[in-house]
Amino acid sequence: MLERISIGIPKLDSLIGGGIPKRFFVAVTGEPGTGKTILCMHFIWEGLKNGEPGIYVTTEETKDSIIRQAEMFGWDFLEYMTRGDLIMIDGLMRDKSDEWSLLKLSVDTLVSMIIKAKKMFGYKHARVVIDSMSAFWLDKPAMARKYAYYVKRTLARWNMTILATSQYAITTSDAFGFGIEHVADGIIRFRRFIRGGRLRRYLIIEKMRQTNHDLRLWEIDIVDGIGIRLLRPAVVSREDVALPRRVMRKILHSKLTKEVEIEDSE
Repeated sequence: MLERISIGIPKLDSLIGGGIPKRFFVAVTGEPGTGKTILCMHFIWEGLKNGEPGIYVTTEETKDSIIRQAEMFGWDFLEYMTRGDLIMIDGLMRDKSDEWSLLKLSVDTLVSMIIKAKKMFGYKHARVVIDSMSAFWLDKPAMARKYAYYVKRTLARWNMTILATSQYAITTSDAFGFGIEHVADGIIRFRRFIRGGRLRRYLIIEKMRQTNHDLRLWEIDIVDGIGIRLLRPAVVSREDVALPRRVMRKILHSKLTKEVEIEDSE
């Protein structure tokens, strides 16, 4: 029987057959400000509560920022860091005095640091967040799929379940989610729209292998002291979700160009 682990949001767990299959590599993609990091913090906190150690890699915010955000929802990451059950790897500040700082922003350094942290926990299952993977290919987006595949393949043997975020900007061809999505075992995508003059956030489970998952777009809310709350299935028009044709053409052209670059580099 397939073993699943809770993401920390009961309603979301129910939409994916009771939780994420253990040892999966799941892509959490979407535009900035849609809730990706908060979902990752839910995931880590749920594990810590249940005796599973956590490894949280942050590349776009400082450790302190992540800790403060977690506190807003009642999650004391600092306590578990002090206990030695949570290791936060800082890929932003690159502080030489910090044992858990990525001095070089490369996938090789990332993988080595995660394995080093996992060895501290021994053989037990660990939860891992990489927030975000996009930072590793900002200057070479054509390598996104190759890098994501390397991370997944190398860490697969280490008894971890991994959530990896990536940014997706709808106004440019820099759709950094595409590379990671090709290799992921699951995809949870966040979206945002302005409706009735108000910002509304949504998520949809686009892929979850070995799972009969829900296919609807769900409106969500982010609540202090709680975190992400699923509200209701969304009713949207084509205008709400369709990108302008010129943007779609740019994205398609970019994808085709990147495919050629990847083939040439291999």
